[in-house]
Amino acid sequence: MNWGARGLRVLLLALSLTLPAGCGDRVPQLPPLGSNDVIVAFGDSLTYGTGAEERESYPAVLAQLIGRPVVRAGVPGEMTAQGLRRLPSVIDEHRPRLVIVCLGGNDMLRKIGEREIKRNLRDMLKMLSQSGIAAVLVGVPKPSLVMSAPGFYAELAREFGVPYESEIVTSVLRAADMKADPIHPNARGYRKMAEALAQLLREAGAL
Repeated sequence: MNWGARGLRVLLLALSLTLPAGCGDRVPQLPPLGSNDVIVAFGDSLTYGTGAEERESYPAVLAQLIGRPVVRAGVPGEMTAQGLRRLPSVIDEHRPRLVIVCLGGNDMLRKIGEREIKRNLRDMLKMLSQSGIAAVLVGVPKPSLVMSAPGFYAELAREFGVPYESEIVTSVLRAADMKADPIHPNARGYRKMAEALAQLLREAGAL
């Protein structure tokens, strides 16, 4: 079939309109962080740093990369319902300017429905928004042969207009040399997470 130059342009335009929402979109902007503004890394064992030393966890490495205090508020084994209950006390204790939310993996391992996971994460993001605290969301892959973060993470990021890191946990857990075990990164993997989040914060105008 001979489309011709004009026909090809029309086809490319049509294809571009079918790309998923968010492709090529500008990263939602965050308020600039002062040198003493506190960031809380909130999550489960991926945030705690299971599989590496504390100094090798992604919050510890992120603090070094960006020159800001980053609190490692990760609880191994925590599910989103538990995180939702814990979040108010973490806010009260640390008074963060920004919270990085990385939860959901334990729910998926225990076959909790996506609707419940999404509801709990939405309530966390709503709590942060109502408290005047900026948020970043990190997608966690669903256990499967072809790992990827479920679509509800991107939906929540769009709903609340927050920066979203969709790929880094998946890419780390796909790489044998970045894992301490099947579900946890090693020191190299956590550094990759920290580097990706530092880049996202720069793109979002926080740094």
